[in-house]
Amino acid sequence: MTAIRLLLVDDDPLVRAGLSFMMGGADDIEIVGEAADGDEVETLVDRTRPDVVLMDIRMPSVDGLTATERLRGRKDAPQVVLLTTFHADEQVLRALRAGAAGFVLKDTPPTEIVEAVRRVAAGDPVLSPTVTRQLMDHAAGAAADTRRARARERLTALNDREREVAVAVGRGLANAEIATELYMSVATVKTHVSRVLAKLDLNNRVQIALLAYDAGLLEESEEPEEDGH
Repeated sequence: MTAIRLLLVDDDPLVRAGLSFMMGGADDIEIVGEAADGDEVETLVDRTRPDVVLMDIRMPSVDGLTATERLRGRKDAPQVVLLTTFHADEQVLRALRAGAAGFVLKDTPPTEIVEAVRRVAAGDPVLSPTVTRQLMDHAAGAAADTRRARARERLTALNDREREVAVAVGRGLANAEIATELYMSVATVKTHVSRVLAKLDLNNRVQIALLAYDAGLLEESEEPEEDGH
């Protein structure tokens, strides 16, 4: 099995050392580089070709959000997982819209941070329950009607099956879970996800989830279950 190539980015050398030690214990992860600031990221990505970048949000020169936006605008960009010590709605949303594959709190148990890198490398987003609640609050917040109208207009590009898959992705289901729920193979799910990303010009599954939230599709998907009680 090919090892996951990982780039670590954090301005605190102690944090980088801890992450390096933590990741170094995983046989399937190879640390290909380290950076102390976001302004070093693009150069290191060109040099080391990582699959995943694990990056702090707060850095002195170029923060993790800006670095993520720059990275995800590139062709064949690596997946990005952001490290943070806090949850802040606007920063979470900005990073997810920029194409970050998820967030990990710095006080998350080491095994879960390692698993987050594996999941992102496999194409699954990493969102904590707190972040998911924030997305739901955001969907119901200011200017929600305008966002909903725009999101629904974009989703008209999807056929019914692709729309079902988009809703399932928005609910945080993995490919195998979607396959079971929608009675299709995992390979077919992956094909539908790829088509959704291409049709909507999105970078990853997290952005599909955001669009589903904005369109109100997740609320609709819960209605039949509520009616049955």
